[in-house]
Amino acid sequence: MVWVWLGIAVALLVIECCTTDLVSIWLALGSGITTIIVAIFPGIPVPWQIIMFVVFSAVLLTLTRKFVKKYLSRSKSQSTNLELYYDKTAVVVEEINNELAHGAVKVNGLVWTARSENNEVIEKDALVLFKKIDGNKAIVVRKGE
Repeated sequence: MVWVWLGIAVALLVIECCTTDLVSIWLALGSGITTIIVAIFPGIPVPWQIIMFVVFSAVLLTLTRKFVKKYLSRSKSQSTNLELYYDKTAVVVEEINNELAHGAVKVNGLVWTARSENNEVIEKDALVLFKKIDGNKAIVVRKGE
């Protein structure tokens, strides 16, 4: 039975390698622990081996999944520093007209395609506040509003 449990553990690890949601890692670990116990105590009846597998898998899932998911979700997020632009003063370098779909502002030395938050036409060289980003466009309002 040691080889059966080892085969189950390997198969579950292969399945886990094909997914990204931590679906079968807990079962693979439970199977691995059961493999070790059955190797040490070969006389354990099969029904008890199955119970051990289920218990080990459930305990591992219950105790660790929350922490592992939290760690993985934190490591996948990427910081973009876009929040550094919010509420910064920008200079209009091309008249902003939402109806004609054109306009640009310069903020922190970078030129962004821009649209007015309230559909106002904003002339060139006016000062605006960088409010948010929508796709790849800066959404701005005239400074002082």
